[in-house]
Amino acid sequence: MEDKKPETKRIFVNDVDVFSSKHIAKFLSTCLVEEDEGEEPPVGGEPAFHIIGTVSSSFQNDKESGVMEHYISPTREELLGHLLECDVILYNISENATQKLIEEASWALTALHDEMESFKSRKLFVLISTVMTWAMTKPQNPDEADVPISEEEFRRRRPHTSFRAHYELEKLVMKLGRTKKTRLPAYVVASGHQYGKGENLFHYFFKNSWLMQSPELPIFGQGINYIPMIHVYDLGGVIQSIILNKPKPKYILAVDDSKNTWEELVLAISVALGSGNVKEFPEQDAISMNAFQPKELDCLKVNLILEASVIKDLNLKWISEAGMVENIDSIVEEYRVTRKLLPIRIFMVGPPAVGKTTIAEKLCDFYQVHLIQIRDVVEEKLRKLEAPESEGATPAEQAELKDILGRLEEGGAVSFDKTLLDVVKEKLSSKPCLNQGFVLDGFPHTYEQAQLLFFDANPETQESVTMEPAYNKKITPENIFVLTAPDEFLIERVQELPESMAEKMGYTQDAFLSRLKDYRERCAAEDTLLDYFEELEIFPEEIEVNADDVECTAALKKIIEMVGEPKNYGPSPEELEAQRRRQEEERRRRRASEAMQRKQRNEATLAEMAAHYQQWKQNLSELERQQQELLSAQSLPLRMYLMKYVMPSLSEAMLECSKARPEDPVDFLAEYLLRNNDESPLED
Repeated sequence: MEDKKPETKRIFVNDVDVFSSKHIAKFLSTCLVEEDEGEEPPVGGEPAFHIIGTVSSSFQNDKESGVMEHYISPTREELLGHLLECDVILYNISENATQKLIEEASWALTALHDEMESFKSRKLFVLISTVMTWAMTKPQNPDEADVPISEEEFRRRRPHTSFRAHYELEKLVMKLGRTKKTRLPAYVVASGHQYGKGENLFHYFFKNSWLMQSPELPIFGQGINYIPMIHVYDLGGVIQSIILNKPKPKYILAVDDSKNTWEELVLAISVALGSGNVKEFPEQDAISMNAFQPKELDCLKVNLILEASVIKDLNLKWISEAGMVENIDSIVEEYRVTRKLLPIRIFMVGPPAVGKTTIAEKLCDFYQVHLIQIRDVVEEKLRKLEAPESEGATPAEQAELKDILGRLEEGGAVSFDKTLLDVVKEKLSSKPCLNQGFVLDGFPHTYEQAQLLFFDANPETQESVTMEPAYNKKITPENIFVLTAPDEFLIERVQELPESMAEKMGYTQDAFLSRLKDYRERCAAEDTLLDYFEELEIFPEEIEVNADDVECTAALKKIIEMVGEPKNYGPSPEELEAQRRRQEEERRRRRASEAMQRKQRNEATLAEMAAHYQQWKQNLSELERQQQELLSAQSLPLRMYLMKYVMPSLSEAMLECSKARPEDPVDFLAEYLLRNNDESPLED
């Protein structure tokens, strides 16, 4: 009989666009089906896991995410349908879990447990929790505070007050998953604080070190507390092993072997990325400086030494078993790659007055990198040497640097000896230049200077032993741009400069012509500066500058097109999501404010209309009264006339008509009045 081929398991992961779940899902998506136990899976084999998950509305899926199906805000009925289609249900509440998410995880477990009898096959429920449910656990022996708390003591763990809901959910998982013949076995994985892959909780320290915004990286508090941790991909490996091996213990601690304090972690980050200095700040400053939210600060203040045992038997392929401090170099490199923080190193070459400095300054502004000019570098070095806290240099070295600076300020010739080359190399090797990059303006000048400046004396930094020239890739420019222009154009440009500016720049007629001649001679040498870079397979790009491009706009545009978009620090996906949420909240507040203002305006308008209506009614009533009085006044003379001249004759006629009772009373009245017309007042 043929062996049954292992099937790809469907795994549900909540919030796969949030740091922890995102990287766990990505790790699991790269796992391949192992045909035979103990053998490496074949390259390009069948994926072991098919990842589905819930996401926010801003989620942008790509091939690298590893998510095959995603759902935005499903109803509970829809969500249960998706869960029933999966083999493994993974709920991650380890970082920044809201009460709503914890309630959802509790509901999902209970709903699945109720549907357990209808399962076609066994399913697995895994809850990724946090070591914060151990935060208040005390050692059994108070006199042995530095003795690790073992995993087997999980029943006496005590949670931090802010993580009691996590603790209650852990207990529910253990309760519903402990039945022997259950079709829904359940595990709790108490994760250490996660690091790696661009960082999350520790991102503040990495970002501040990389940007070097302050000379000292802050530690909030004394920093003597021990923080249990694990690399997020190692946590993914723990989950993978639980799914495949189903270990007997149902409560598993996921922490690495490190026993590092907060101070040790921050110092390691500062040394690897920043100034190498740290400073203690009051704990409350972490909130006022917007470094951490209160719950994040609680996580960093935890003081636990935990000893995990189950994961030691899972045969994990550790990425960082010894912890962040021991693996800080690889963690930093991982951070740079994940965040796409790649330094941009540019070298501007060209004759004097061609526009190197103008373009270099604009490139530094655009890419947020550092401008390297000989005069500035020497000045900075002298300031450091003359500072009170400086270890200083020999009087001869200081005198030599001052002499170099004096000649640079006067526009004179400078011999680029070892002292000056060492100063420039030190600057290029500084953390800001290594982190963000630089634009080197016009130096070195010759093949020999470039060879001395960029030579790598440390063979350990070379990727492999080859016949290629040894050079320090961390400080060698990767983009070489040669600005070209005819001598006539350059001379004319210098002649148009104000005399004071020409003297300041060393562009007096004799000095400029001498510098231009030296440049042309260096370009005609047997081994030129550009030959050096071509030997390194870094090929220079020529860009012509002419009278039509006085501001060097066209040249700058070409350079940016060749170099590409900035690779400096930008907002992370998490920060973009937080920014989106803040903007959405601001829009909601603005809409609510506008709605309230509209309501107030409508109420004011209605009140004004009601007042106008009442005024109109009063005015109408007054008008009717005045009209009635006018009619009464106008009707008075007519009534008097009728009573005196008409009514007596008419009354007499009507009495006679009543007596006679003629067949046609109207005709009778007319004849009667006509016969008696001689008494009418009209004849008077």
